[in-house]
Amino acid sequence: METETSTSEEHDKSTSNDSNGLGIIEQKIIALAQARPKGISDKDLVSEMPNLQPVQRAQIINKLLSQGYFDLFKHGGSLLYRLKDPSKTKIAKGADNEEKIVYSIIEEAGNKGIWIRDIRFKSNLMPIQLNKILKSLETKKFIKAVKSVAASKKKVYMLYNLEPDRSVTGGAWYQDQDFEAEFVDILNQQCFRFLEQKREEANKWDGGPIDARNIAFASSKEVWKFISDLGISKVKLSVEDLEMILNTLIYDGKVEKTLSSDGSNLYRSVQPLLTSPGLIKVPCGVCPVRKDCCDIGDVTPTKCQYIMEWMN
Repeated sequence: METETSTSEEHDKSTSNDSNGLGIIEQKIIALAQARPKGISDKDLVSEMPNLQPVQRAQIINKLLSQGYFDLFKHGGSLLYRLKDPSKTKIAKGADNEEKIVYSIIEEAGNKGIWIRDIRFKSNLMPIQLNKILKSLETKKFIKAVKSVAASKKKVYMLYNLEPDRSVTGGAWYQDQDFEAEFVDILNQQCFRFLEQKREEANKWDGGPIDARNIAFASSKEVWKFISDLGISKVKLSVEDLEMILNTLIYDGKVEKTLSSDGSNLYRSVQPLLTSPGLIKVPCGVCPVRKDCCDIGDVTPTKCQYIMEWMN
C-alpha cells in the first residue's frame, strides 16, 4: 500500500511542470546526468529512484530524448544516456528545421564566424527567409553578429558564447575596427628601449666579445614581462603579440633574431647600417589578415583605409 502511495506521489510530482515544461522527476534525472557527465544507465535510475515504475521511467526517458536533452549510446553492452551540451539543447527545443540547419552551419564555423553569403549557399535558403531566421536566433541569444576587420562593411556570425578569433577582431592592434597606430608605435619604442638597455649593459661586460653578444640577447618572454610590468597596455598582451612587434623591429633593421637551444626566439638590438625605412609605421607590419591580402578581393591594398591614412 505504501509502494502504491509513493508511486502515486511520484507520478503527481512528475506532472508538476516547471517553467521549462519539465516535471520534478525529469529535473531529477537531468540533475543526475549533470553529476555523471559520462552518462547514466537504467541501473543508475533504478538505484536513485527505486519507486519509479519501469513503464513510467521509459516514458520519461523517451520524452527527454525526443526533446533533445540526451544522447543515447552503447557502452560495455549497456545503454547510456548522456546529457547534451546546454546550447545544443536550447536550440533543439522549440526550433524548426530551418533554424536548426542555420544554427549547425554557424556552429561549424567556430570562433572565426561565417558570412551570410556562405550561410545562404550552405543552407539553400532564400535571403528573406534566412534574414528572418538569423534575426530570431540573435534575439534568442543563440548567435551573434561580429564586424570583421577584413571587411568593414560585412559581419560574420558565430555562436553567442564564443570569443571571436583575432583574425576577426584584429587582436590587440585594433579597437572598434580602427588600427591603433599610436599604441603600436609606443610598444615598438619600448621594446627597442628594453633591448637597447640590454645591449648597453652587455657592452660593459669584460668577459669577451662572444659572451657580451650573448648577454645582449633577450627572449620574447623577457620582453613581454617588461612591457607587462610597465602597464602601458589596456588590453592583455600575449607573447605572440610582442613577437609581432619585435618582428617589425627586425624588418626595420634595428633588431636581429636567433634561436636558443630550447627552440625559443631570442632578440638583440643592433646598429642599423642604413637609415630606417619606416616600415614599422606601415599597418601591414602588424596586420592580422596580411596573409589574405592580394590584388583582388575584399582584403587588398587599394581598399585599405589604414594604408591611405599612413600615406597621407
